[in-house]
Amino acid sequence: MKALNIPQFEKRFLDDKKDTRGKKFLLEENSVPIKGSDEAMHYVDCIIHPSNKLSYEPYYQREKSEKTQIVLHFTAVYLKGDIAALTGNRKMVSVPFVIARDGTIFKLWSSAYWAYHLDIGGGRSKKMSQKTIAIEVSNIGPLPLFGQELHTCYAKPKAGKKDAYCHLDEQEHYIKLETPYRGKQYYATFTDAQYDSMITLLRYLTAEYGIPPAFLPEDQRYEVLEPSIIDAFQGITTHVNYRPSGKWDIGPAFEWDRLIKGVTQLPT
Repeated sequence: MKALNIPQFEKRFLDDKKDTRGKKFLLEENSVPIKGSDEAMHYVDCIIHPSNKLSYEPYYQREKSEKTQIVLHFTAVYLKGDIAALTGNRKMVSVPFVIARDGTIFKLWSSAYWAYHLDIGGGRSKKMSQKTIAIEVSNIGPLPLFGQELHTCYAKPKAGKKDAYCHLDEQEHYIKLETPYRGKQYYATFTDAQYDSMITLLRYLTAEYGIPPAFLPEDQRYEVLEPSIIDAFQGITTHVNYRPSGKWDIGPAFEWDRLIKGVTQLPT
């Protein structure tokens, strides 16, 4: 899908309230105060319609657990597909929050509960999923280069399957790293609205659950960490800190300084 077409695609979800599998949703605007501030977090409750015949509930564990970390992900899909995947499996792989490219925060279920989102294997997968709150940011991720066009990871031009995302001239839609990260050099950019919503959501969650608004130092931020380090850390991490390969969320193709400043400094 072309980057320029994504806003229209997202709007279709808000209009018809159906994901890519045809599941219907109830969407309700809501807000909640952020503890210790005059701010509020605005979000949209996104609940499977009770009349829907394509329900896969429960797709998360309805049991509360202590939270010590927040883990950032990006979806590598588009909004309607994001919602479908995160509410459409019986393996209980899901997250409580999805941030659309227009900045809308969709709340799928209470962040006091938990679901599998780290896939780190063995008993640690359950333990770490229980103690973490996951946020998915709608972003297509790595962009392979073919000629003068960047395609999505679903493109296979050599097999005749193209999925152009943008042209190299459209520099607002991608970031080119000087040094490839995990074998990928081009990544889709996040929107200003998404950064603003990430900051607000992280401020809300850290205050609500008493999680320190702390980030890993840069020399650890993009690395898989030893269990003794990652298990003990309290603060904000990303999926790449848990997975050695097959995941790129969220590496250096991201405005980390902007996010850190927004989360750790009081608003003016």
